[in-house]
Amino acid sequence: MLEMFRSGGPVMYPLLACSIVVLTVIIERLFFWIRIDMHHSQSLINEVLDLCRTGDWEAVRLRTHHSKDYIIRILVTGILHRDFSMTRAMESLAADEVRKMQQFMNIIDTMITVSPLLGILGTVTGVISSFDAIGSSGIDHPQIITAGLAEALVTTAAGLIIAIFAVFPYNYFNSRIENAVLNIERYATSLEIVYEKLMCPDACGKTGISE
Repeated sequence: MLEMFRSGGPVMYPLLACSIVVLTVIIERLFFWIRIDMHHSQSLINEVLDLCRTGDWEAVRLRTHHSKDYIIRILVTGILHRDFSMTRAMESLAADEVRKMQQFMNIIDTMITVSPLLGILGTVTGVISSFDAIGSSGIDHPQIITAGLAEALVTTAAGLIIAIFAVFPYNYFNSRIENAVLNIERYATSLEIVYEKLMCPDACGKTGISE
């Protein structure tokens, strides 16, 4: 591996930096989503919505006091601002939560784009080295020519490997973000409906809406 790295020429150093950055961000995001899954409690979310149906706000506060579930935090924020603007309060916190989920994703996206370009740059410099070798020594020293060709091929392969390695977790993290946004919208809407039914039971009854 060390010999192959050396044969790739100077472009291999920025490619190495790209691979380290990508690996670091992927590991950080994996731990982030593991923490999200560990703190998620579907049963607590259902319990909060049930308590909201009866208007037991004190019970909601006590049950969610130590929760680190992002959906619970958003719902509680809406409940705390129920007398002012429940929807806007939840939208504001939801935007912050989604921003945390999207953190560093632009770095992975950049590395997916830059790594193959660096590989192509290495290809160009390797081919230039080969032609320079041919111009200076002819074809009497093929090892000089093959060194340039090796640089061209190795850098291209390295750039593609980094991009391919990064694209799968990038798509996975994006799918997790999309699912989180859908869950936020679903439970926030459920809370709004529950609160509206609690505040206007007569109007709900007149329109034929029942529990």
